[in-house]
Amino acid sequence: MKLHEYEAKEIFKKYKIPVPEGFITSTEIEKLNKPVVIKAQVLVGGRGKAGGILFADTVDEANEKIKELLNKDIKGEKVEKVLVEEKIPIEKEYYLGITIDRAERKPVIMFSTEGGVEIEEVAKTNPEKIIKYHVNPQSEFLPYIARNILKDADIPSKEIPKVADIMYKLYNVFKDMDGMLVEINPVVITEDGRALAADAVLNVDDDAYYRHDYTQFEEFSKKDKLEFAYVELDGDIGVIGNGAGLTLASMDMVKEYGGNPACFLDIGGGANEETVKKALEKVLERDVKGIFINVLAGITRCDEVAKGIVEVLKKHPNVKFAVRMMGTNEEEGRKILTENGIPFERSMEGAAKKLMEMINS
Repeated sequence: MKLHEYEAKEIFKKYKIPVPEGFITSTEIEKLNKPVVIKAQVLVGGRGKAGGILFADTVDEANEKIKELLNKDIKGEKVEKVLVEEKIPIEKEYYLGITIDRAERKPVIMFSTEGGVEIEEVAKTNPEKIIKYHVNPQSEFLPYIARNILKDADIPSKEIPKVADIMYKLYNVFKDMDGMLVEINPVVITEDGRALAADAVLNVDDDAYYRHDYTQFEEFSKKDKLEFAYVELDGDIGVIGNGAGLTLASMDMVKEYGGNPACFLDIGGGANEETVKKALEKVLERDVKGIFINVLAGITRCDEVAKGIVEVLKKHPNVKFAVRMMGTNEEEGRKILTENGIPFERSMEGAAKKLMEMINS
């Protein structure tokens, strides 16, 4: 799940990472004490180039720019809110980001003196200007390590303590929030010597929702309103999973045992009973021979999935089902299926094989 910039900055504040003064709004403002930057709150990259960041010196000018942005789409995403922040007198811009290096299976901290531009471009044109440090997840990341990283970056010694403090605290955000990506582009050094997070990106791991209260964030509340991802195919076996990779793997497994998928249907993370019912009803709009359901539950709960299956089968008792569920509330989910005479398997291979055996018999 991606967080909006203003949401990420609220988290940064809790960790005492300095950010510009600002506020979120979806309406005109009444007063303005200083020049501001007005930033569209959309979950797409390159919003500055797309006209999503504007500047204003007076309240009238600010309201004009706010109205302009609220009537705008940025790369296909409608602007519903803007972040109004003080305009910072910038002297320097640095890049700081943390993500997971899948090859090394470790978090990697990336720092560059080329801030304020897309880091992908820096990686292509000046890769030597990106310093990478892999963090051992079994060891503590300490402030002195952050200072050593910045010494290697050859930034002025007077800036090292301030930027290192942001790096250290940012890693704690990444760790505590189960981050997939946390990024400040740019970390700015102001004309009066302050170091600030002028921007904020925070993406968190879908499978870690159960450890956090994410109901306060916009995208979490929207998840309940979103329909599943559905692609119609030319086969006769409905395939439902939670997560694109798992659903694709489920389709491969159906093919492995002689079936032909009728659809790709990803119910996503956090699917509840109602989502599962709608997903099954969507598949059953077609004349399918059977349905393969494969769920690895994190924030999704197996008992919710099972309830949805049971409700649909009451209306379609002759449909052949194969179910494989693992994860959150697994035992409760399997109990619900068993009580309603619905078989389940403990492996993806077993479920796909069982379904094809039922269909072929």
